[in-house]
Amino acid sequence: MEQTEMSGLSETSSGNTSNRGFASMNAERQREIARKGGRAAHEKGTAHEFTPDEARAAGRKGGERVSANRHHMSNIGRMGGKSSAGRRQAIRQSGAFPGTTSSNGEPGQKNVPEMETSESAA
Repeated sequence: MEQTEMSGLSETSSGNTSNRGFASMNAERQREIARKGGRAAHEKGTAHEFTPDEARAAGRKGGERVSANRHHMSNIGRMGGKSSAGRRQAIRQSGAFPGTTSSNGEPGQKNVPEMETSESAA
């Protein structure tokens, strides 16, 4: 198959692709054009900027949509539970808290610095 390059776009000789349109451009070229459009809209004064109330309403609406998916929410909760349980287990094994035991049943050790005595300070 023969390929030709035109302004960052590629077209195969089979005719399956077109070198027209935004979707046929590479990602960098799309970003460049979108960036120019955004700047032009701001300069012209027609760009939309969310007010705090609009942003709050949009966030609430998105949260309602996500939380409506019970399966998704249960997966999030399960992952959080596994994470916190793993953290608790690691703390127990390290003996960071007095009175905790490691997984082998031995008491954890405290990491308390020894106090200097007057003899060693001299």
